[in-house]
Amino acid sequence: MKPIILSLIVFAAMIHPGCNNCEESTLADGKNTPIACSEDCKAKSKSGEIACKLTSPELQARKATVLSSLKAQVIEKKELKNGYAFKFPGNDKIVDELTEFVKTERECCDFFTFNISISGDKSEAWLELTGAEGTKDFIVNELEL
Repeated sequence: MKPIILSLIVFAAMIHPGCNNCEESTLADGKNTPIACSEDCKAKSKSGEIACKLTSPELQARKATVLSSLKAQVIEKKELKNGYAFKFPGNDKIVDELTEFVKTERECCDFFTFNISISGDKSEAWLELTGAEGTKDFIVNELEL
């Protein structure tokens, strides 16, 4: 196993030390190491209200700038049980843009649960927007994604 992959596996184990439902992989030294965690180990929003805290003009400005930029860069869209996943190029510019989007979106739409998955080879990045019932409709109708 390459050293960088081993480091990522060890790092993943450190991030999820309390995770009880992790898949394990046996390393060359015979030790089992967690490599992927179940739904029990994913962040979930505790906000029950599906509503944006931005005013209408603020939301329109956001749609015209940030959301418009992200929408133009979507390579693929997948419907999930409780939201959507969007595939983007994996370059550093989009990683920065996705990170900034999540940071600002948490302030106005705290009902979302965000998941960003980025390939190490810079080939792709995925953003998952999920949440309680009604989140999918909000993503389509309000964010227009």
